[in-house]
Amino acid sequence: MRRREVISLLGAAAAWPLTARAQQPAMPVVGFLNSGSPDGFASQVNAFHQGLKEAGYVESQNVTIEYRWANDQYDRLAGLADDLVKRRVSVIAATSTPANLVAKASTSTIPIVFTAGGDPVQLGLVASLNKPGGNVTGVTQLAVEVVPKRLEVLHELVPAANVMALLVNPADRTQAEPVAQEAEAAARKLGLQLHVAQVSTEGDLEGVFASFSQMAAGALVIGGGAFFNNHTEELAALAIRHSMPAIAQYRQFVSAGGLASYGGSITESYRLAGVYTGRILKGEKPADLPVQQATKVDLIINLKTAKTLGITVPLSLLGRADEVIE
Repeated sequence: MRRREVISLLGAAAAWPLTARAQQPAMPVVGFLNSGSPDGFASQVNAFHQGLKEAGYVESQNVTIEYRWANDQYDRLAGLADDLVKRRVSVIAATSTPANLVAKASTSTIPIVFTAGGDPVQLGLVASLNKPGGNVTGVTQLAVEVVPKRLEVLHELVPAANVMALLVNPADRTQAEPVAQEAEAAARKLGLQLHVAQVSTEGDLEGVFASFSQMAAGALVIGGGAFFNNHTEELAALAIRHSMPAIAQYRQFVSAGGLASYGGSITESYRLAGVYTGRILKGEKPADLPVQQATKVDLIINLKTAKTLGITVPLSLLGRADEVIE
């Protein structure tokens, strides 16, 4: 073989790995859109990653995730969603109810996987649960539906409290009104007086808690939504400081010192959303994936907080609890 031919072959061999790497397909990109902030959603993001892994995808290995957090500034969501659309992500995971609606309005072509606390049909996200149609599907969790039970559990914990307060976020219109309606109907059945208090910024929390004494409220039900999830520790600290027996939606409130929580498993809904996102990345269409419902509901009670508040937890309630923190 001539020297010139040898050099040519060696050059081609050296260039082959570079050519092969250049021809490898780019990793798909998932846009993760949420109206809250990352500090309040660490366990949910981990659950989403777990779902993706079950579907065969691991962040930075074979999928990229672009996170967009509105940090409770709901008017930023439209711009964040438009940014993901311009980025031409493969799927948008809209993981709070306000983000669901904005994502749907931003694109009719990019697949969207939602986690929603309300009825996705009533919200206008899908045509039906079994046949979503269009580019949107996802997971709905028991949020609004369990509010009456949350009030009932609190009544069992504090039977002497004939006046209660309900905390809602008026900026989250998808939950504030239906939650208030469900809670008011439940209060009437239980013979309780219910005051609805509104708060949408962290700076207003202290003032709202101070107002409960003027209402003569003896217990507090905290509504659901990204804002309250984001400020779990502040809510628990304020409840303790004001000696207010309070119940919220998720475990984080109880682990931070709140009295109790009762609600659908948010981590389960995020895990299921991760699985659906992975299945869509593999080629399945949202229209063919029925909306799933995360039906697991958790009751968690903090016995230490109960003792501090002078509350004796009924044995019947302890027997029904999924977890007791001591």
